[in-house]
Amino acid sequence: MSEARAKDAGNASGNGQSSDTGKAGGAGRTGGTGKAGSAGRTGDTGSGTAAGTTRPRRRQARGEARIAQLLEAASDVFCTTGYTAASTNAIARAAGVSPGTLYQFFPNKEAIAVELGDRLLNRWRDSYGAAFTPDHLLLPLDRMLDAILDPLIAFNCENPAFTVLMHGSEIPGMITKDHDALHMAMLARVETILGDYLPDVPSARITRIASMIFMLFKGGLDLIMAHEGAERDAYIEELKTALFRYLEPLLCDATDPASTTDATGAADLTDATNPAPTAPPNA
Repeated sequence: MSEARAKDAGNASGNGQSSDTGKAGGAGRTGGTGKAGSAGRTGDTGSGTAAGTTRPRRRQARGEARIAQLLEAASDVFCTTGYTAASTNAIARAAGVSPGTLYQFFPNKEAIAVELGDRLLNRWRDSYGAAFTPDHLLLPLDRMLDAILDPLIAFNCENPAFTVLMHGSEIPGMITKDHDALHMAMLARVETILGDYLPDVPSARITRIASMIFMLFKGGLDLIMAHEGAERDAYIEELKTALFRYLEPLLCDATDPASTTDATGAADLTDATNPAPTAPPNA
């Protein structure tokens, strides 16, 4: 009996010490050397580190998904009501979230527009890059127009908010400034291309031709985006035909030695010796 009590007391004493040192913190003797202490260190440097690195990535992924959801809703609202009439409440409602959730990511409507505008401008640059490739510029005029215009038209049809944000009134100045800079870069690129095709045409006229091309494209694009289905396709072909008929005589004059040029640098498009233009696309 005496031995049993002594054994029990020893066990109780050992258990109590383990419990105290474990609870008092992993800094205790048992916490430092026993299983509990080992688990504590693992939480800091082992599996806990993996969890600590994956959780932020999950949170970041969820945050990016939420931002994309809000921007998509904003795009719909801007296209439906216009930028000026749009509100953060309407955008939150379209996204299926509370206004409080929206404000976790954007402080106001202007911040949403700037973020959406930045993303759309980056996509527009990608479309522009896909359109004006060196290979496309070597194609016959009708096929060149297909190769250049198709990605630009497709982008605008797929992203109608681009037109709203880039050309609407009361748009944050940062967006319009970036868009104007991109527009000028594109205009300069078209002028360079025309200069290569028309080396003898004065630079002032090259600028006018490039500006006219842009205005024809913008006017045709407005009509294209105002229609859908087969009617939209028909307007796309009308735009290509208009640009073809405008550009084809200029290129013929540039390669025809019999063509004449007046004092202003304007080619005589009525010269009977000009070769007959090839048929415009789907004419």
